[in-house]
Amino acid sequence: MQATYSLENTAAPNENGTIEVKSTGADLCLHFAGRWAIGSLFPPFLEIRPLLPDTIKSISFNTTHLQTWDSRFLIILNDISEYAVKNDITLIVEGLPSGVQRLMVLSSASPEKAPVKPEEKSPSFLETVGNKTAHLIEDCSEILSFTGKISLSYFRLFSGKAQFLRSDFLYFLEECGPSALPIVSLISVLVGVILAFVGAVQLQLFGAEIYIANLVGLGMTREMGAMMAAIIMAGRTGAAFAAQLGTMQVNEEIDALQTMGIDPVDFLVLPRLSALLIMMPLLALWADLLGIGGGFLIAALTLDISIVEYYNQTINAVVLRHFGVGLFKAIIFGYLVAFSGCLRGMQCGRSASAVGTAATSAVVTAIVMIVVSDAVMTVIFKILKI
Repeated sequence: MQATYSLENTAAPNENGTIEVKSTGADLCLHFAGRWAIGSLFPPFLEIRPLLPDTIKSISFNTTHLQTWDSRFLIILNDISEYAVKNDITLIVEGLPSGVQRLMVLSSASPEKAPVKPEEKSPSFLETVGNKTAHLIEDCSEILSFTGKISLSYFRLFSGKAQFLRSDFLYFLEECGPSALPIVSLISVLVGVILAFVGAVQLQLFGAEIYIANLVGLGMTREMGAMMAAIIMAGRTGAAFAAQLGTMQVNEEIDALQTMGIDPVDFLVLPRLSALLIMMPLLALWADLLGIGGGFLIAALTLDISIVEYYNQTINAVVLRHFGVGLFKAIIFGYLVAFSGCLRGMQCGRSASAVGTAATSAVVTAIVMIVVSDAVMTVIFKILKI
C-alpha cells in the first residue's frame, strides 16, 4: 500500500510538508519531506491516522528529504508514538534526525517517583512530657534573658544613655491611655453591674441589701478593676505590641537597628513598657470608679438604695489600703502585659503566619501570667493581712 498526502501553500509553494506512507506486509514506513515547521503547511495527525492500518506491527521513519523541523514536528511524532503504544506497535526511530531522537527519549521518560515518606509515629506519653518540659525550660530561660535586657535598658535610661524617640513614648502613652478608655469603661461598668446583681440575689435573703456597696467596692478596688483592665489591655495592646514588633522582625527592621548600633530593647521595648506601666494604674482607678457606679445602678434600680446610702457605705468599707492593693496589682499587670507582648514580638519568626502566632501567644502568655500573679499576690496580702 502506498499513500501520499501533500498540501500546497500558495504563498510559499515550495515550503510545504509532505508525508508518504509505504507498507510492506506488517511493516510500515513514514517518509517525511519538505518543511515541518511553523509557517509551513503539513497534514495533522487526524489526517495521518486513517493511513495507518490496524494490521501493522512496526512503524519506521525516513527523513532523507526532510528540510527542517521544529516543535510542531515533534507533536506529530508524539501522537504517532502514543498511537503505537496503545496498539502494541513497535516504533523504530533510527530513521529520524538525532536531535529528534533525543527529544523523543526525553518526552517518553517516566517522571521520577517521589520517595515514600516513612510513616510518622505519634510520640509516646513520656516523649510528649519530655518535649513539653524542655520547651518550658527554654521558655523560662528566654523570659529571664529578656528580663535582664529590660533591666539593663532601664539602667541606661536612668543614666541618660538609652536611645529612643520621645515622640514614640508619647504616642504609646496616648495608645495605652485615652484610646483604651472606651472599651475599659464599658467592661468596667458591666463588671460592676454583674457583681452587684449576683450579690443582691444573695444579700436579699438576709435583708442585708445595703452591703452590696461593700461587695462591689472591695471587689472592684482590690481585684476586678485592675484585673479586668489588664485582661482588656492584654487583648488590645499586648497583641498590638507583638504584631508591631513581629512585623518589624519580618521586614528585618530590627536587624537594621542592630546594624546601626541601636539597641532594639531601648528603641522599641522601653517606650512601650514605660507607657503601659504609667497608664495601667490610671486605667485601674478609672475602672474602679465606673465599676462602683455600675453597682450603684443595680442597687438603685432593684433595691431602692439611695445614692447617699450607697456612697456612705462605700466610703466606710473601702479604705486607702484597698486602693493601694489594686494599684500595686495594676502596675504588676501592666508590666506583664507589655512584657509578654514585646517578648513574643521579638521572638517572632520571618513569615506572616509567625506574626499571627506571636500576637496570639502574647495574649495567652499575658492572661496566664496575670491570673497566676494575682493568685500569688492575693495569698501574700492575706498572710500579711493587708
